[in-house]
Amino acid sequence: MTDLISASGDAASVDADVLVIGVFSGEDAPELPESAAGVDAAFGGRLAAQLAALGNTGSASSLTRLPAPEGLAATLVYAVGLGEATDLDDETLRRAAGTAVRAAFGQASVAIAFEGDPEATATGAALGAYKFAGYKTDGNGDDAPETIKVLGATEAAVVKASVLAESVAQVKDWADTPANLLRPPGFATEIEQAARAAGLDVEILDAAALTEGGYGGVLAVGGGSAAEPRLVRLSYRPEGAKAHVALVGKGITFDSGGLSIKPTAGMWDMKGDMAGAAAVVGATLAAARLGLAVNVTCTVALAENMVSGSSYRPSDVVTIRNGMTVEVLNTDAEGRMVLADALSRAVEDGPDAVYDVATLTGGQLIALGRRTMGLMGTESETERLRRLGEATGEQGWPMPFPEDIVKLMESPIADVSQCATGLKRDGHMVQGGVFLSKFVPEELPWAHLDIAGTADSDSAYGYIAKGATGAPVRTLVALLEEHAA
Repeated sequence: MTDLISASGDAASVDADVLVIGVFSGEDAPELPESAAGVDAAFGGRLAAQLAALGNTGSASSLTRLPAPEGLAATLVYAVGLGEATDLDDETLRRAAGTAVRAAFGQASVAIAFEGDPEATATGAALGAYKFAGYKTDGNGDDAPETIKVLGATEAAVVKASVLAESVAQVKDWADTPANLLRPPGFATEIEQAARAAGLDVEILDAAALTEGGYGGVLAVGGGSAAEPRLVRLSYRPEGAKAHVALVGKGITFDSGGLSIKPTAGMWDMKGDMAGAAAVVGATLAAARLGLAVNVTCTVALAENMVSGSSYRPSDVVTIRNGMTVEVLNTDAEGRMVLADALSRAVEDGPDAVYDVATLTGGQLIALGRRTMGLMGTESETERLRRLGEATGEQGWPMPFPEDIVKLMESPIADVSQCATGLKRDGHMVQGGVFLSKFVPEELPWAHLDIAGTADSDSAYGYIAKGATGAPVRTLVALLEEHAA
């Protein structure tokens, strides 16, 4: 694990293998901030000209490597673009810091000297230091720097950035783990170990307890697998907390589609169909490590959606924990089935608000792409999450519940249809939200976060590595901070 350290002093005198400076966009050459004056002096006052000659004009997240001249304590200098100085924001800083740290893999130490908010820089640097260990017998390439020094960062900023990065890294590790190595019982055990280490109370319901408790959705989805389903509940109860937030997550450790089987192309990505569960657990762990003054109850439903003689079927009618009946039309719409049980249990605790996170629909990816999650639910909560997501760099967009889509979810034989009658694709993402709304009391503030696209990235950029992203842990932590205020 990379050690994040606050540092002070002039950038030119900081001892590190790599010194990272930020530069702004200019017409003919990048503009150097005042904090880089000592570094520029070591280059004989020609640093901007050298960068321009190498094609770096300061555009956001552009990066140029230079050997450090005499007069600098560092061995290498990385100049990272921050874009227009007047447009500098926290996400630009996070991405620039992450870009620099990813470029410095294989180096032992890095020092970063940026203008702007040092906490944003520290967060981006800490997130950029992540790398999934993988399973190669001869190693997986260069390691992240052992130490990252952030000039101007307070100790509190460094601690928060480290906690966020640690929690996000845990989520990424789980989401990137192959499905044969993380089945529901094993995932439940790993969650329990992490939660108890953070001082949380843990309750795990096995198949027998799920049967006794009437969790028909989880049992239906998990019934086709030899690995039995689980429901895991974490409780964080700090002194002085006045608000109680319920977090709920979808934890499908592998989704074959069940009898409505998926095509082979892309099915390998379904090991990450538990990213929603991982994210809410990660946010709960972060809340405990940061000591946030808010009660949190985290409920995650874990199941493996497989094909066998005991799989649930299209045309089945399933009874959910709260007594509502669901007509099943598509066994590949399994996430909402387990979430219905988890939401039903979560609202029994009487929270002040409930938020569920899930890689729920391909419709989210089609409508909003890979970097914007879909937000549905109570208008005040979806707008709050949009605002917090913009601040953290985890974008989200509120979606409506149009009358015609709501009508499509009616069933002639059960309380609600699992998906649109006739399997219509109209408003596919919204269908999932409409279904889940049936399991939350109308008066309870609620939001559903569909992260089907945002939970994984097919390429690296900024502080994001290829693979699981850990979204939306940082947005959820910001949400919990607001409830704690």
